[in-house]
Amino acid sequence: MAERELEQAKKHGVTLRARGYIHVTGVTDVESFDDRAVQLRTDCGDMTLEGEELHVTVLDTEKGTVELSGRINALYYQDGAPKKRGARGFFG
Repeated sequence: MAERELEQAKKHGVTLRARGYIHVTGVTDVESFDDRAVQLRTDCGDMTLEGEELHVTVLDTEKGTVELSGRINALYYQDGAPKKRGARGFFG
């Protein structure tokens, strides 16, 4: 991992407790949110949180932190890197 990427990764962190609370650091932007999905831009790529009855309880843009409560069903990242032409998924 390049030194710059390692430094960015140190800023980003996720703490998940019992699928009912999540604390995310290293957030640079909140793209969208509703009670079923929250899309964040982080130091390590775009992050999507999916769940039920999600509520943003803390949004601190200066510190780059977000806290959510509700039932968290999924968390995933998207690098935003373009896919290789002709690349297929597992079943493709």
